[in-house]
Amino acid sequence: MRLLRNINKLWVKLTGHTSEFALEVRIYHSICLIAIFALVYNVPFNYLIGLPFVSLVSLVTLTVFSLLYYQSRYRGRINTTVIIFTLLGNLLFAVNFVLNSGTYGPTDLLMGLCIFLILCVVPKKQQLFWILFNISIIITGHLVEYYYPHLIPDSYRDRQSRYWDISSAYIVVVVVIYYTVTYFRRNYDYEKRSASERANAIGRKNEQIMRQNLELEKINSEKNKLMSIIAHDLRSPLSNIQNYLELVTEYELDSHERHMVEEDLLKVTRRTIDMLGKLLMWSKAQMDGVNVKLGYVNLKEALFNTIELEKSIASKKDISLSTTLDWDTRIIADVDMLQLVIRNLLSNAIKFTRHGGQVIFEAKQNGNECWLIVRDNGVGMSAAKVNELFSLMATSTFGTNNEKGVGLGLLLCKEFTELQGGRIWVESEPDNGTTFFVAMPV
Repeated sequence: MRLLRNINKLWVKLTGHTSEFALEVRIYHSICLIAIFALVYNVPFNYLIGLPFVSLVSLVTLTVFSLLYYQSRYRGRINTTVIIFTLLGNLLFAVNFVLNSGTYGPTDLLMGLCIFLILCVVPKKQQLFWILFNISIIITGHLVEYYYPHLIPDSYRDRQSRYWDISSAYIVVVVVIYYTVTYFRRNYDYEKRSASERANAIGRKNEQIMRQNLELEKINSEKNKLMSIIAHDLRSPLSNIQNYLELVTEYELDSHERHMVEEDLLKVTRRTIDMLGKLLMWSKAQMDGVNVKLGYVNLKEALFNTIELEKSIASKKDISLSTTLDWDTRIIADVDMLQLVIRNLLSNAIKFTRHGGQVIFEAKQNGNECWLIVRDNGVGMSAAKVNELFSLMATSTFGTNNEKGVGLGLLLCKEFTELQGGRIWVESEPDNGTTFFVAMPV
């Protein structure tokens, strides 16, 4: 195998690399080399079988072919040497026909090989000319031998010499044809494989570009949505804060009126801070990613304070927030993310539940998961609203007490739940309340 590889490397070096020469030129170099090797054998062989003049002609041909090969391979004079090689090859075989017993010798066989090789290396527009030229030489030689047989004498000393000459010529023809066809097929397979690989690479590149385009469109859409949210949802509460401050500054208010204004101002400020916090958190998650610190989390340690805070907010709307869960349950989660998710869901439930309504938070084990369920008997949602709930397509809406959202809370809940290895989904009907499910690994 090592010897074969070394021979192959040497042959590639002699005929030229694919990066240097076209396939036809490399085949031409191969033909030159094969002809040179054949003539190196043919010179002493013809001399030994009693054909000294043919041996001399072969030696001259060997010298010429070696020169043509050198000029093409190492001097780059390809077109000129191909034409000279083709013309000289046909003429030499014509001479060989006369000197080597005409149709009684191997010249016809070699002329067939000659035209085969010529068709492999000459440009397509020249092929017809060289076919006619080759045929005309053979037909002319046959006619001369038929009408003037004394001009083409039998040059063999005996039957044995003719036998070895024709046999060796046939072997040379078969070997050259085999090599040429094999060389063509190997290069054809290589080119076909390379074309297929290039096509696959282009296909993968196009798919990658399409994915990148879709990703860019998505990012652009999210950016536009985010700018729209910032422009619309933050401008309004900031304007309200400005109006409240102008009212306090410009007018003399009694203590009761001032207290009412300050309460409203505090509510608007809290909502604005909440909106800004969600915007900043979502933007950071999109740009920098989020570090998830998973570990075993006890529900009581993680959620007790959050639930108590939401109970106080619910009580201001006369809403009952009750819990049904085993406080000792442990799940796999990130504490900060889990608190944000449950706080958002409870806040949403309170926001869209009417005065005197009810919100229930429960936890129950279901197989290898713990389902955290937030259920309310509020205004509910349509199927169309549910379908776009966890995306930037979702629009912010006012709660039952005109609470204003930013439209990103549930999107954050979905992203943070999935980052923790959990699932989130919702069931809702208009005027029949809403139930959010968060499934976390136990």
